[in-house]
Amino acid sequence: MFNDLLPAIENGILDSSGSVPVVFEGIEHVLEKSTPVSESSKHDTHELLYLRSGEIEFRIEGKFFTLRKGDTVIIRPHMEHALKVTSKQADMLILYFGFLPDADAVAEMASENDKNTKMPDDVKKTGPSIRLPKLAQTSLESFMQFATEGEESMSKDPFFTVSGNYKRDVASVAEMIIDEKSDDRQSKDLMLQLLTVELMIILSRTMRSEWEESLRVRNGKAKELVLIAKNYMDSDYDRGITVNDAASYVFLSQGYFTRAFKDEIGVSPMNYLMNVRINKACDLLGNEDIKVSAIATSVGFASAQRFNVAFKKYKGVTPMEYRKSIKRTGRSRSKN
Repeated sequence: MFNDLLPAIENGILDSSGSVPVVFEGIEHVLEKSTPVSESSKHDTHELLYLRSGEIEFRIEGKFFTLRKGDTVIIRPHMEHALKVTSKQADMLILYFGFLPDADAVAEMASENDKNTKMPDDVKKTGPSIRLPKLAQTSLESFMQFATEGEESMSKDPFFTVSGNYKRDVASVAEMIIDEKSDDRQSKDLMLQLLTVELMIILSRTMRSEWEESLRVRNGKAKELVLIAKNYMDSDYDRGITVNDAASYVFLSQGYFTRAFKDEIGVSPMNYLMNVRINKACDLLGNEDIKVSAIATSVGFASAQRFNVAFKKYKGVTPMEYRKSIKRTGRSRSKN
């Protein structure tokens, strides 16, 4: 049954999109700030980079931006890019993926993977280190249209970042693909194909969501823009974002954004963002196995010291004092 299922899935995708998505290789890197990296890279496949921890600065086709813990970027083929580690250490996961024109090419790819065939050093390029069959001339958008009912809704920038609610979904599927590729399990090829299709669908959803949001920004009024920025802070508070980042997200000046946000929400965007972080931290402080310094980082503070100062300002006690009060309250309830 399993032997028949994979070709059926591949043929169904071919009928709908004209090509089959394949993750050619998955790589895990832990780079130190002092680790030498190439000045630039350019390769034939799409590249997905998920940053598990740390911070890196990216340059893609002359544009600079920063990735922080939990961020994901998708780089299109043939785009020149380079990265620099700006934290002490950066742990990253990379997937190289693309589209094959037919089921025979997919079978060839699986056969090459089974042999673990590596390209000789004299012909090795950046990107996947295994030999690739001929790729289909399919853009990410063209393939994804089958998942969005054929609507032309995607931008064609050299790269795009995954944000909001979908970033955790993308990271989860990417981790499962890495795990599946690293082990020899029953129905491995089938599972990889299913996970790859799931990844493509999630990417199509996040790209469509960003496109729809950009339309609301271009056509929206202040109230709608404030709500978009509020949702951005709710989902990305853990990335160390600032009020200026939130204002830029909806293409408003910081001054106008601050006034509009306070009129609509009732508090300043800074107070709102800090309350989101502090409330998330309060939930985590109930778990004594998590260090306070780790909580500080996970809710978006640059250091434990800044976290302590902010927490005391908003709660009147330090994080450790708050944790002790939770413990005392728990004991009191258990006695009653």
